Amino acid sequence: MPFTVRRPAVRALAAVSALLVLAGCTAPGDPGSNAPGAVGERPPLADIALLDDPRTQGGPATARIADAAIEPVLEAPASTLPTTVVSRDLDGDRDIEVQSAERVLALDIAGSIAATTWALGFGDRLIGRDVSTTFPGTDDLPLVTSSGHAVSAESVLSLRPDLIITDGTVGPTDVLVQLRSAGITVVYVDVDPGLAAPAELARDVAAIFGAPEAGELLAERLDAELDAVLTQIAAVAPSAPGERVRILFLYLRGASGIYYLFGEESGADELIEGLGGVDVAGEIGWTGLRPMTDEALIAADPDLILVMSSGLSSVGGVDGLLAEKPAIALTSAGQNRRFVDMADGEVLSFGPRTPLVLDALARAIYGVDD
Repeated sequence: MPFTVRRPAVRALAAVSALLVLAGCTAPGDPGSNAPGAVGERPPLADIALLDDPRTQGGPATARIADAAIEPVLEAPASTLPTTVVSRDLDGDRDIEVQSAERVLALDIAGSIAATTWALGFGDRLIGRDVSTTFPGTDDLPLVTSSGHAVSAESVLSLRPDLIITDGTVGPTDVLVQLRSAGITVVYVDVDPGLAAPAELARDVAAIFGAPEAGELLAERLDAELDAVLTQIAAVAPSAPGERVRILFLYLRGASGIYYLFGEESGADELIEGLGGVDVAGEIGWTGLRPMTDEALIAADPDLILVMSSGLSSVGGVDGLLAEKPAIALTSAGQNRRFVDMADGEVLSFGPRTPLVLDALARAIYGVDD
């Protein structure tokens, strides 16, 4: 029975991809996107100095993961090909036989598929990268997407891949059709954004390589890491309902006037809940991505606003954002300058580095001078 890889429906990240194309801005993960990068060894989360009141104290902060490197779960995972997967892609359900996975492109808006491929132990199969794939070991891979996450057919064909794994967050669609028509096997994965996504993506990508055992090992490792960091966050985050930090995720690209709130089902909601905060967009009934309105922002009245680093830079930092959007200045977050930014290709990537992302965000939200 063929393994099923569901239809591409990564709603939030696909929408972000469209916004990036519209904005024509620097893309997530690009070295020019003001990505904070990694900071090296740190004390355990339980040992950090905590703010007395993270709802009002702390001011602006940048979340930086401890280590950008990705450790493979196996050095030489067993791979049995050919294998058949059911991909619900451009034309609906398709039975696809994966005959070879020696020359692979793993492409999506957040770099999560390439990171998962690497974590499974198939990093040596990657022959190119998208702009969000920037973790150690991929630096010298040729780029096949532009800053707007548009796939270049010429760049792809020049690398002679036998397999492309994607999720619908890069395109345009006609380029992927062209590549498929050129004889390249194109397989779509579909994992809804959220804290269950890393393990699910591990199993899905491993199945395409004919390596379900490696997928199960990686999924178990990621679930264990997530459980551990969520337990640590629960120990440092306020537990009383009235003391939990009210958090809103704001996507912005100042040069193009793009301001979107991320609500339920965007992945941001699960991220905020995992951080021990209150997802205020969910409270006011916002689902997916919706344009920011002054009324919605003031009604939400967040204590803290999460943003992508290059987005904050695009509006001139915190001062520029408050000047450009006076409604933000009226919220508790604006009055206390409580903004936490994180590298675009990390904060909503939902892949092998998600435990590190949560750890970094928790330090920036609850820690003193982190």
